[in-house]
Amino acid sequence: MDLRIFTEPQQGATYDDLLTVARATEDLGFDAFFRSDHYLTMGGDGLPGPTDAWTTLAGLARETSRIKLGTLVTSATFRHPGVLAIQVAQVDQMSGGRVELGLGAGWYAEEHSAYGIPFPAKRFGPLTEQLEVITGLWGTPVGERFSYEGEHYTLVNSPALPKPVQTSPLDPSKAGVPVIVGGLGPKKTPALAARFAAEFNLSFPALDQIGEKLDGVRDACREIGRDPESIVMSSALVLAAGRDDAEVDRRAAAIGRDPLEIREVGIAGTPTAIVDRLGSLAELGLTRVYLQVLDLHDLDHLELVASEVMPQLR
Repeated sequence: MDLRIFTEPQQGATYDDLLTVARATEDLGFDAFFRSDHYLTMGGDGLPGPTDAWTTLAGLARETSRIKLGTLVTSATFRHPGVLAIQVAQVDQMSGGRVELGLGAGWYAEEHSAYGIPFPAKRFGPLTEQLEVITGLWGTPVGERFSYEGEHYTLVNSPALPKPVQTSPLDPSKAGVPVIVGGLGPKKTPALAARFAAEFNLSFPALDQIGEKLDGVRDACREIGRDPESIVMSSALVLAAGRDDAEVDRRAAAIGRDPLEIREVGIAGTPTAIVDRLGSLAELGLTRVYLQVLDLHDLDHLELVASEVMPQLR
């Protein structure tokens, strides 16, 4: 089971806060540091204000050396796909090939109105076209041109540069970074994941629905002739670990969560309880979990998982 650290900086974090957590993530042996891509807090004042996801990841690309870096997830409403393809490819170069792109349709209407970003009523079509454009730009051989005409985006005679360092997990003959697609929908999202994604992610699912959701992705892969085993299955779940129940309760309270509720829906409890929870998730088919860390100043939280949980997963 891969364990990744997942942060929500829109709730209030500076770049230096994120750098501290990213360095701890690397030093403690976690697989990756990911962040959300939001421009508005979801409770509280959000001070000092949002940080841009890809600006942050560009900085972290130069200040870390091993961990994967990515978004869970970038909203397709935030950037034109041509611009996003350039940004991600550049950060991949800056990191030496350690970037992954989570891309979603966007859902938080208030952050769009707060910063003057259009928020279309129907967003699945633009998301599909963004995936087609981004992977098409990356996959176009150097020296050739890429054109695209869709309902939402048109590109004409693009040189399709720059290229990522990495090659596409779906077609190693082409440049590309691993794409993460996620969601809880029964048909459309699994179909997109089967077409474009190296990884399918369930963000904060009901635990009793995980098996059914993963089966839907496997079915979508089979429908297009893709091996279901070729896609990584992951989930993002809130973390509240403690050496004893009192410490778990304290960490739950620190992020405004009910201690009993968080044990039911998240990765919460003593190390033994967390290992058991991760084992049950592995039995459902998950091979990667993003640990949502909301208190970015509690680095002992990460150290506890690294020292008491991760050794039992090997």
